[in-house]
Amino acid sequence: MNRPCGPLISAEQLHARLDRGEPVVLLDVSWQLGQPSMRPAYDAGHLPGAAWVEFESVLSGAPGDGGRHPMPDLATLEEAMRAAGVSNDSSVVVYDQGNALAASRCWWLLEYCGHECVQVLDGGRALWESLGLPLSSDPVAPERGDFVATPPSRDVLDADDAAEYARRSVLIDARPADRFRGENETIDPVAGHIPGALSSPALANLQDDGRFLTGDDLAMRFTSYGIGPHSQVGVYCGSGVQAMHTALALEASGIGAQTAVYVGSWSHWITDPDRPVATSPRHAPAG
Repeated sequence: MNRPCGPLISAEQLHARLDRGEPVVLLDVSWQLGQPSMRPAYDAGHLPGAAWVEFESVLSGAPGDGGRHPMPDLATLEEAMRAAGVSNDSSVVVYDQGNALAASRCWWLLEYCGHECVQVLDGGRALWESLGLPLSSDPVAPERGDFVATPPSRDVLDADDAAEYARRSVLIDARPADRFRGENETIDPVAGHIPGALSSPALANLQDDGRFLTGDDLAMRFTSYGIGPHSQVGVYCGSGVQAMHTALALEASGIGAQTAVYVGSWSHWITDPDRPVATSPRHAPAG
């Protein structure tokens, strides 16, 4: 689907739009794995006008057989987006504290639900603040939106699909390389990866300041994995967060590959003991 806006927006571009008084719905979805809600950090300082969206209760379903962060209940997501001021024709910018993991998750879910103009703030709140741009601690009460979710506008894989992508196309594992190899696994009860998958850690797609690599640099990384304009690429991680970050990076690369996400990811794969597990390294070139 051709979208009217790209997946990323710079701090400078966003600030200029806000300064001109353009209508933008800002969403703060800050989150960190295994940590309490970051609502207190939002209350202490957020982008002016940004509404708070709670990651665990809105952007994820309850952990269980579907994995640690399965697809959320879409009625819950739809209601939360309306409460945050989102309509189908809104221009939406999503951000988190800096590495875009949570923001990418929200970006992908809104795209899956048919929203046509949602962007991630490149570098997040940390870069915004480092540039001396304004923050606010004022309460935010958005005008209610009328967003209607119309999925699926993004491709989703189940476990069988992921195995098929690994055999016949490209399946990327977006976790850190040591977890892909089955080393230092402290999150999931089984270590390893889906046989045939390629290791491509999501956070390697970022620069030191938290921004994504340039489109050209991302394209170089992904083409080194044999990904081209007509490639079908499956992406998974531990629980569907870094996978959506990689899906955003693939879109920002401009390659034009068709990307599908295994939302349940490794935490779902291992719920069936009959599914195979690999631990031997299989890395594609880093580019």
